[in-house]
Amino acid sequence: MNQRVIVDTGPLVAFLNNRDSHHAWALARFAEIQPPLLTCEAVLSEACFLLRGWPPGSRSILELLERRVLQISFSLADQLPHVCRLMKKYEDIPSSLADACLVRRAEWYDSSPILTLDADFRVYRKHKRRTIPLLPAPKLER
Repeated sequence: MNQRVIVDTGPLVAFLNNRDSHHAWALARFAEIQPPLLTCEAVLSEACFLLRGWPPGSRSILELLERRVLQISFSLADQLPHVCRLMKKYEDIPSSLADACLVRRAEWYDSSPILTLDADFRVYRKHKRRTIPLLPAPKLER
């Protein structure tokens, strides 16, 4: 896949953790995607937290950054008004900081899909009303 892909926490954790039920799916998706995958620090923080019980967890996340498999070029400080607007709009879901950052990221990279396991991305909209292209797992979790 030649287009830029935005990656959420779930697929990142599944890719790294061979005990994850979506591991095979994540391996196949990462093999199809040309790096770097776009993400944000909130996603990386969530992933490190979820991988904390797995010894190479946080180190593996940092290695993906060093190898340029993942790319961060999102500044929450610069995007704060937009992220706050999105979190307020979706507070009934509720939206996580990582989700709001990825929706904002999808507004920048208009045709880029989000690789996700999170069904909330079917509800979220970019530019107020436009659906976000997704590369979802066969069954999105809620």
